[in-house]
This record gives sequence, C-alpha cells and structure tokens, in this order.
Amino acid sequence: MHGPALVSWLLAALAASSGGYCGWRVRRWSSAQACGGRHHLARRESDVLEAAMGLGMAGMALLPGVFWGWPYALLAAVLLVGALAGRGAGLRVHRLHHGIGALAMAYMALAMAGGGGSAGGHAGHHGQPGGLPLLTGALLVYFGVYALWEGSRVLTAGGAVAVAGGPAVTVAAPLPRACRAAMGIGMFAMLLSM
Repeated sequence: MHGPALVSWLLAALAASSGGYCGWRVRRWSSAQACGGRHHLARRESDVLEAAMGLGMAGMALLPGVFWGWPYALLAAVLLVGALAGRGAGLRVHRLHHGIGALAMAYMALAMAGGGGSAGGHAGHHGQPGGLPLLTGALLVYFGVYALWEGSRVLTAGGAVAVAGGPAVTVAAPLPRACRAAMGIGMFAMLLSM
C-alpha cells in the first residue's frame, strides 16, 4: 500500500479506533447502574451516534459507494428532526452536530459514487472531484473548525488533578474529546479527498 491507498487505510484505522472506543463506552454505560438521568441518556445517545459515525467512516474509507449514503441520509433526517424537538439545549446541539455529520456522510457517499471512476476501489483515487464545491467547502470549514475546537479542549482536559494540600479533583477525561477530534479530522480528510 502506498500513496492514497495508505491514506485510506490510515483513515479507516483512525475512524474504526474512534468508533470502537465509543462502542466500548456504550457497552460500559449498559453495564453500569441505570441512573436514568437526562445527562446519562444524552451521553449514551452521543456515544451510540459517534460509534456509528466512526465505523461508517472506516467502511467508507475502504469501500466507497452509494450504499453508505442511504442509511446515513435516513439517520440525518431523524437527527435533524430530533434536534428541533429536543428538550435541552445541549441535547439539541449534539443531535444537530451528529445530524450534520450523518448528512455529510450521505453527501460524500453519493458524491464519491458520481465523481468519476475509482482506481483500486479506494477513496482519493477519483479522476475528477465529485460533489458541489460550495457545499464541500462549507463542510470542510465546519469539520475543520470542529476538529480544532475539540483538539483545543483535549489540551485543557485531564484526569484527577491534585490540589495542593487537598484531595484530588476529577476533571473531564480527555480520551472522549480526543476521539471526537479524531473523527472531525477524519471527516475533514474524507471531504478533502473528494
């Protein structure tokens, strides 16, 4: 593997790792005691969606095709309607972000399928770019800014921090944010390869 094929495999590994970690978090939430709180349910929903996005991105990086577009178009519609009907601002923002991500996945699948012949069956080998340049550019800006924002939050997150002379204070763990930043980078890279 070399050139764009290697990039496709690396992108698939990054996305699969991020999606797999989110899937592990879903399993951990399932085995944990059911606290039933709104925050617990929102976090679990977010982990399920991030796992689906990561694993779908890995599949799209290795086997691009129109068949990826339809499930993500349906997921985008459900999430965007759910964002409008959400009860909390945080839940609406999460659903809106994941809806935009699912819409971007559907758009990429359809654009890559119609964007020219594929050599070797890997993303990034197309003879001509697919999709609408303005929409692709807007999505590039969105996911680029998102990846930078989440990446900056990784730097400020930590584990248990010892306060001088006092007990350790737990700060939000950086790994979930690092996974979200990695998936933002993956979406940016996939859009860039169209």
